Amino acid sequence: MNRHLGPGRARPALDIGSGDGALARHLHHELGYRTTGVECSPSALALAAAQDTGTAPGPAWQCVDITTADVASLPDPAYAVVTCRLVYRWMDDKPSFLDRVRRLLVPGGTFWVVTEIADRRTTTSPGLRALGITPGDAELLTAGWSTVRTADLDVLRCYALRP
Repeated sequence: MNRHLGPGRARPALDIGSGDGALARHLHHELGYRTTGVECSPSALALAAAQDTGTAPGPAWQCVDITTADVASLPDPAYAVVTCRLVYRWMDDKPSFLDRVRRLLVPGGTFWVVTEIADRRTTTSPGLRALGITPGDAELLTAGWSTVRTADLDVLRCYALRP
Protein backbone atom coordinates (compact mmCIF):
# COMPACT_ATOMS: atom_id res chain seq x y z
CA MET A 1 0.00 0.00 0.00
CA ASN A 2 2.68 2.50 0.98
CA ARG A 3 4.38 2.32 -2.43
CA HIS A 4 1.07 2.86 -4.26
CA LEU A 5 -0.03 5.83 -2.15
CA GLY A 6 3.28 7.45 -1.31
CA PRO A 7 3.90 10.09 1.35
CA GLY A 8 0.86 12.06 2.43
CA ARG A 9 2.51 15.47 2.96
CA ALA A 10 -0.68 16.53 4.82
CA ARG A 11 -2.85 15.97 1.73
CA PRO A 12 -6.43 14.87 2.49
CA ALA A 13 -7.34 11.18 2.63
CA LEU A 14 -10.75 9.59 3.14
CA ASP A 15 -11.16 6.10 4.61
CA ILE A 16 -14.63 4.73 3.79
CA GLY A 17 -15.99 2.17 6.25
CA SER A 18 -13.27 2.80 8.81
CA GLY A 19 -14.36 0.09 11.24
CA ASP A 20 -11.85 0.12 14.11
CA GLY A 21 -9.87 2.89 12.40
CA ALA A 22 -6.63 0.96 11.81
CA LEU A 23 -6.29 1.95 8.15
CA ALA A 24 -7.21 5.59 8.81
CA ARG A 25 -4.61 5.77 11.58
CA HIS A 26 -1.98 4.21 9.29
CA LEU A 27 -2.70 6.78 6.58
CA HIS A 28 -2.61 9.58 9.13
CA HIS A 29 0.31 8.69 11.40
CA GLU A 30 2.54 6.51 9.21
CA LEU A 31 2.06 8.01 5.74
CA GLY A 32 1.34 11.60 6.79
CA TYR A 33 -2.09 12.15 5.23
CA ARG A 34 -4.66 14.41 6.87
CA THR A 35 -7.20 11.63 7.22
CA THR A 36 -10.93 11.49 7.76
CA GLY A 37 -12.49 8.15 8.60
CA VAL A 38 -16.16 7.70 7.77
CA GLU A 39 -18.30 4.90 9.11
CA CYS A 40 -22.07 4.35 9.20
CA SER A 41 -21.93 2.41 12.48
CA PRO A 42 -21.80 4.71 15.53
CA SER A 43 -20.39 1.93 17.70
CA ALA A 44 -17.54 1.21 15.26
CA LEU A 45 -16.81 4.92 15.06
CA ALA A 46 -16.71 5.17 18.85
CA LEU A 47 -14.27 2.23 18.93
CA ALA A 48 -12.05 3.90 16.32
CA ALA A 49 -12.03 7.22 18.16
CA ALA A 50 -11.32 5.51 21.51
CA GLN A 51 -8.12 4.05 20.07
CA ASP A 52 -6.65 7.50 19.39
CA THR A 53 -4.50 7.47 22.50
CA GLY A 54 -1.31 9.14 21.26
CA THR A 55 -0.26 12.71 21.92
CA ALA A 56 -0.41 13.71 18.23
CA PRO A 57 -3.84 14.53 16.80
CA GLY A 58 -5.43 11.53 15.13
CA PRO A 59 -7.73 11.23 12.15
CA ALA A 60 -11.05 13.06 12.10
CA TRP A 61 -14.03 10.74 12.50
CA GLN A 62 -17.51 11.19 11.01
CA CYS A 63 -20.61 9.03 11.25
CA VAL A 64 -21.64 9.01 7.59
CA ASP A 65 -23.29 6.61 5.18
CA ILE A 66 -21.15 7.48 2.17
CA THR A 67 -23.74 6.07 -0.22
CA THR A 68 -26.46 8.52 0.81
CA ALA A 69 -24.83 11.41 2.65
CA ASP A 70 -24.33 14.86 1.23
CA VAL A 71 -20.60 14.81 0.50
CA ALA A 72 -20.53 18.54 1.26
CA SER A 73 -20.62 17.47 4.92
CA LEU A 74 -17.11 16.00 4.53
CA PRO A 75 -14.23 18.24 5.64
CA ASP A 76 -12.63 18.42 2.18
CA PRO A 77 -14.20 18.82 -1.27
CA ALA A 78 -11.74 16.30 -2.80
CA TYR A 79 -9.16 13.77 -1.62
CA ALA A 80 -5.71 12.67 -2.77
CA VAL A 81 -6.53 9.17 -1.52
CA VAL A 82 -9.82 7.39 -0.92
CA THR A 83 -9.55 3.98 0.73
CA CYS A 84 -12.12 1.24 1.08
CA ARG A 85 -11.07 -1.89 2.98
CA LEU A 86 -13.45 -4.86 3.10
CA VAL A 87 -16.41 -2.62 2.25
CA TYR A 88 -16.83 -2.64 -1.55
CA ARG A 89 -18.42 -6.10 -1.50
CA TRP A 90 -21.28 -4.78 0.63
CA MET A 91 -22.20 -1.84 -1.60
CA ASP A 92 -25.66 -2.47 -3.02
CA ASP A 93 -25.33 0.00 -5.89
CA LYS A 94 -21.71 -0.42 -6.91
CA PRO A 95 -21.89 1.82 -10.03
CA SER A 96 -23.27 4.76 -7.99
CA PHE A 97 -20.70 4.18 -5.25
CA LEU A 98 -17.84 4.18 -7.80
CA ASP A 99 -19.17 7.36 -9.44
CA ARG A 100 -19.25 9.02 -6.02
CA VAL A 101 -15.67 7.97 -5.28
CA ARG A 102 -14.48 9.30 -8.67
CA ARG A 103 -16.05 12.68 -7.85
CA LEU A 104 -14.29 12.70 -4.47
CA LEU A 105 -10.80 12.15 -5.91
CA VAL A 106 -8.52 14.98 -6.94
CA PRO A 107 -7.04 14.67 -10.45
CA GLY A 108 -4.31 12.05 -10.19
CA GLY A 109 -5.67 10.75 -6.87
CA THR A 110 -5.79 7.08 -5.90
CA PHE A 111 -8.71 4.87 -4.92
CA TRP A 112 -7.27 2.05 -2.78
CA VAL A 113 -9.59 -0.93 -2.43
CA VAL A 114 -8.94 -4.08 -0.41
CA THR A 115 -11.50 -6.80 -0.93
CA GLU A 116 -11.87 -10.50 -0.62
CA ILE A 117 -12.14 -12.45 -3.87
CA ALA A 118 -14.97 -15.00 -3.97
CA ASP A 119 -13.99 -18.69 -3.92
CA ARG A 120 -10.47 -18.10 -2.62
CA ARG A 121 -11.11 -19.41 0.87
CA THR A 122 -10.15 -23.02 1.41
CA THR A 123 -13.14 -23.73 3.65
CA THR A 124 -15.86 -26.14 2.60
CA SER A 125 -18.62 -23.82 3.81
CA PRO A 126 -20.34 -22.41 0.71
CA GLY A 127 -21.38 -19.28 2.62
CA LEU A 128 -17.80 -18.43 3.51
CA ARG A 129 -16.45 -19.30 0.06
CA ALA A 130 -18.89 -16.82 -1.46
CA LEU A 131 -17.66 -13.93 0.70
CA GLY A 132 -15.90 -11.56 -1.59
CA ILE A 133 -16.45 -10.07 -4.98
CA THR A 134 -17.25 -11.99 -8.12
CA PRO A 135 -15.32 -11.62 -11.39
CA GLY A 136 -18.17 -9.37 -12.59
CA ASP A 137 -17.84 -7.15 -9.51
CA ALA A 138 -14.07 -6.96 -10.08
CA GLU A 139 -14.60 -5.99 -13.72
CA LEU A 140 -17.03 -3.27 -12.68
CA LEU A 141 -14.58 -2.02 -10.06
CA THR A 142 -11.68 -1.70 -12.50
CA ALA A 143 -13.57 -0.35 -15.54
CA GLY A 144 -13.06 3.29 -16.44
CA TRP A 145 -9.82 3.94 -14.55
CA SER A 146 -6.71 5.09 -16.44
CA THR A 147 -4.42 3.03 -14.19
CA VAL A 148 -5.23 -0.25 -12.46
CA ARG A 149 -2.64 -2.00 -10.30
CA THR A 150 -3.34 -5.06 -8.19
CA ALA A 151 -1.60 -7.11 -5.54
CA ASP A 152 -2.87 -10.39 -4.14
CA LEU A 153 -2.69 -11.25 -0.45
CA ASP A 154 -4.03 -14.79 0.04
CA VAL A 155 -7.84 -14.40 -0.15
CA LEU A 156 -7.62 -10.62 -0.58
CA ARG A 157 -6.84 -8.47 -3.57
CA CYS A 158 -5.66 -4.87 -3.32
CA TYR A 159 -6.47 -2.44 -6.10
CA ALA A 160 -4.77 0.91 -6.71
CA LEU A 161 -7.05 2.76 -9.14
CA ARG A 162 -6.40 6.15 -10.70
CA PRO A 163 -8.77 8.25 -12.81
